[in-house]
Amino acid sequence: MDLRRRILALLLLLCATALHAQPVPFADLARHVQYESVKISPDGQYLAAIAVVKGRSVLALIHLADMKGHVVQPRDKDEIVDFWWASPKRVVYTVGIRMGGYDSPLATGELFGINADGGGPELLYGYRNGSEGSAEFITSLPDDPNHVLLSLSSWSAAGTEGALSVAYSVGLRGGFTWHKIIAAPGRDMEFVADHHGRIRFAYGEDVNGNAKVYLHPIDGEGWQEMAKAEAERCIPWMFKSDDSVAYFNCTQAGAGSNVSSWDPVKDVWQTVWSNPKVEADGLLYGMTDAEPIGVSFAQDRPAAVLFDGTSDDAKALVLLMKQFPGESVRFVSGTRDGSLAVVLVQADADPGTYYLYDRHANKLTPLLAVAPWIDPQRMARKQPFEFAARDGMKIQGYISFPPGRENARHLPMVVFVHGGPYGVRDDWDYDPYVQAFATHGYTVLQVNYRGSGGYGYDFIRAGWGEWGGKMQDDVTDATRWAIAQGTADPQRICIFGGSYGGYAALEGAVKEPDLYKCAIGYVGVYDLALMYRRGDIPQSTSGKNYLKRVLGTDPDALGRRSPINQLDRLKAKVMLVVGGKDSRVPPIQGSNLHMALLKRNIAHEWMDKPNEAHGFYDEANLTELYTKMVQFIGTYIGPGVTK
Repeated sequence: MDLRRRILALLLLLCATALHAQPVPFADLARHVQYESVKISPDGQYLAAIAVVKGRSVLALIHLADMKGHVVQPRDKDEIVDFWWASPKRVVYTVGIRMGGYDSPLATGELFGINADGGGPELLYGYRNGSEGSAEFITSLPDDPNHVLLSLSSWSAAGTEGALSVAYSVGLRGGFTWHKIIAAPGRDMEFVADHHGRIRFAYGEDVNGNAKVYLHPIDGEGWQEMAKAEAERCIPWMFKSDDSVAYFNCTQAGAGSNVSSWDPVKDVWQTVWSNPKVEADGLLYGMTDAEPIGVSFAQDRPAAVLFDGTSDDAKALVLLMKQFPGESVRFVSGTRDGSLAVVLVQADADPGTYYLYDRHANKLTPLLAVAPWIDPQRMARKQPFEFAARDGMKIQGYISFPPGRENARHLPMVVFVHGGPYGVRDDWDYDPYVQAFATHGYTVLQVNYRGSGGYGYDFIRAGWGEWGGKMQDDVTDATRWAIAQGTADPQRICIFGGSYGGYAALEGAVKEPDLYKCAIGYVGVYDLALMYRRGDIPQSTSGKNYLKRVLGTDPDALGRRSPINQLDRLKAKVMLVVGGKDSRVPPIQGSNLHMALLKRNIAHEWMDKPNEAHGFYDEANLTELYTKMVQFIGTYIGPGVTK
């Protein structure tokens, strides 16, 4: 009997080993996550969550006592964009239209309300009831569950100068009474209210990208410009629960980044966190949504600094962190009395799980897994690195090795360049594109080149005018750094990216023709001058001015740095991928390069999906994309290296 048990155990072990030795299916990596956001009701009786059902984002309302619920499916092809608890039994949500895998659904400006049990659905504001403009949620009112603060925006007649917003107090019952509070002092501005429901700040950027911050005094009329906040690019985040101070995120030029508190009575600023290298990701919340307990940031991996480590909420968070070493642990939503909170635990190899934490029982209960079919043990881990670019600027990034090959050397490598490019960065997070390459045997190099977000305003500005210049050099220098470290085989390197990353992939191939064996441009830009004429960016004054700041206007320089004009230098094999409904980077960018390659009789791979937009979203299309990219790479730098 003992012998049979040992044989059975050995067979089970062999089966498990064989399973883990198989590459992760692309279809698993292409599946949409099940849950994108989870918030608990103020009284702790319900959960609301954005769930993905058959490729559409819907609103799930769940009764915690029995985990039974109701699903709210928007009309037509709309999807849920965001939602808020307006009161313990009422949810307000907004809907939108999905524009691609790289973009969140584009909000239609409509606001809906529904009861926690699924009853009482109503359209609060939107074009379907004859309203003009768009609405945004500002805040709920804890002491008045029958009202919320909303912002209504209307566009100028020309449609290019931005939207003008007006803040209202809106009654949710009895015919939706609207009480105007105040209009924003400029276009394209957002409001911040205190915990008494008073509009206190309006902020945004003017058409030239300058920070604008205004204060609405409690005992005064109109707006007062906050010169210090504008000079140091301080964005108001929120008030402390007693409204004694407001927190601002500041990225003063030449002085690193900091989070400051501002006392409205004494007009005193105080730095509560600072870092010479990176910006804050946001405030760290305790077990209520109204009280920040610290600052979260990511110098390489997610980190946190607590304002008061002796507070009950800080102690509870530290206790939870100890239960999940090596992972990111955060309170994401809490009840009004602070007795229950939703906790999100996630990591670079783990899409995440939402838990319910009961303070009084000191109990943590799993609620909802983001992607339960993903096994973190089979995923690649990200290792942060830092190096000095050729001009001395410090550049940070991540390397993901094939699982089980973390100490291997001279592996085939994919350089994965993120899009944006400005204000966007690669993070220590789960990324299915990284996993598609790494779990199939390729080391993946990600670079936060100058211009990327998270490293301060100076770092972003250092990338202005550097398309094909220093931003591209940073990617090149990171690639050569990986070769010098013995990480990558210099004869087996490909470069890939989407949006701006697609530009960088092809620009890298023509600027460094002997460095990359293949290049994949995914919904990328290949003709810089064309950006001024096509796409959604040049459709507004602020968009046109943005292009002037970051690209420049010299037609010769734009031409020299456009991959489509440098094909004489091309040696790498090329794959181009476009989405036919892409409004950010119209498919003409890809098709023009496709035709230019055909005219030169340069063989290349071409993938055009007419129903996709800025990045693929359909699971079947994503599965095909991952499959074709890995096959393409394998053809030119060899198969990936696995256990």
